[in-house]
Amino acid sequence: MRGLQAEGGAPVEGRRGRLFAVLVVLAVVIYAADLITKTLVLRTLEGKAPLVVIQDVLQFRVIFNSGAAFSIGTGMTIIFTFIAAGVVVAILRTARKMRSLPWAITLGLLLGGALGNLTDRLLRYPSGIGRSVQFQGHVVDWIEVLPGHFPVIDYFPVFNVADSAIVCGGILAVILAWRGYQIDGTREGGKRG
Repeated sequence: MRGLQAEGGAPVEGRRGRLFAVLVVLAVVIYAADLITKTLVLRTLEGKAPLVVIQDVLQFRVIFNSGAAFSIGTGMTIIFTFIAAGVVVAILRTARKMRSLPWAITLGLLLGGALGNLTDRLLRYPSGIGRSVQFQGHVVDWIEVLPGHFPVIDYFPVFNVADSAIVCGGILAVILAWRGYQIDGTREGGKRG
């Protein structure tokens, strides 16, 4: 079975390995970008007024989010920590069946974003190794678009690089599913995509 070749002449195992490499490299890039930007923002903006990049359009300000996206579920940090860990495990298990470049990109975005926010939940205040409160760290959010333009909710959600990757990966997953692209490289109906 190992010698079987995928359409186009590439060995199945070699193609799967390249796709897994795409997933891992993209996840590492997203994860590193998220950690680096959060570190820089904390060092330069924590405790200070927002940095206005484009007036009324984009500013950077530090907030610590104990909930999920859009500050939903504030106070349920430990639950979101376990959900994020479960997502990471599910992505890694799903990747074993992957034979599709668009799905490798999608899973890479989701994995990198999930790991970035999971790291905050495990290691940032008030959580952390050796502390009495475990798995309840707050996620560092710092990108705010259209500040002050949503008076009903007081502000447009503040987010970070990991959140952006998760949203982009989620949108891509919906598009792929809607178009019938399967993770194993087939399209709905069993045809190769």
